[in-house]
Amino acid sequence: MTLHTIDTGFFKLDGGAMFGVVPRTMWEKLNPPDANNLCTWAMRCLLVEDGNRLILVDTGMGNKQDAKFRSHFHPHGDATLESSLREKGFTAADITDVFLTHLHFDHCGGAVVRTPDDKLVLACPNATYWSNEAHWDWAVTPNAREKASFLKENILPIQESGHLQFVDPTQGVPGALPAFREIIFADGHTEKMMVPVLEYKGRTVAYMADLLPSVAHIPLPYVMSYDMRPLVTLSEKEQILRHAAEENWVLLLEHDPTVEACTVQLTEKGVRVADTFRLDEL
Repeated sequence: MTLHTIDTGFFKLDGGAMFGVVPRTMWEKLNPPDANNLCTWAMRCLLVEDGNRLILVDTGMGNKQDAKFRSHFHPHGDATLESSLREKGFTAADITDVFLTHLHFDHCGGAVVRTPDDKLVLACPNATYWSNEAHWDWAVTPNAREKASFLKENILPIQESGHLQFVDPTQGVPGALPAFREIIFADGHTEKMMVPVLEYKGRTVAYMADLLPSVAHIPLPYVMSYDMRPLVTLSEKEQILRHAAEENWVLLLEHDPTVEACTVQLTEKGVRVADTFRLDEL
């Protein structure tokens, strides 16, 4: 097995929303905001090369949204899903599986592309797309608070293509995804977000999605205001971070603007970062 980080660019989100109840005087030292209180965040995906399977975990935002949408989130940077795949020697057509941790636009927008004749088609035409039924139902009939994160043009074409498959939370990892040791289901950020866990070079590696967006979110109270159930997030973070500290897990960070991966340790103040590094340094 070989793991690759796939950069798909950056975007901006309100710093207060990203750090919840934590005062700006504390979080601004971790990710300095611009004049509009917006902080820069990465959209870092994971590519799993495992035998004849090529699994893409999340897809970034994509580029099919209009100017008004872009003005809210300021996507920027030179990297795209396509260019990053090419750097690793692949194309979107080579992907066998697209595993979507959840269906918020910054995680699944790149899964569907708009053609020049305004049709919505799969970015990875030969891939099986993986979600789970509970989260899918949550996304296609969204609550008012989360509705702006679930965009129909990112989601419905996947089902209409016939390429959609569901992971069953009661059965663990589906046979078609043997690269994953387990899938952790988390309900704090959104209903049944999936955190894939792999064994790689003798280490346990977890792709943390929005359960742990960045190293700045390691302290337990640092919970996003975007989370539907913040106290559940706090409990889920505490459990997985304790495991990660005790077993020396590698945590892959989807949104940290500079840090790809980290390990954590138990301290008198709770779980804190131990080391940061690039995935290719493992």
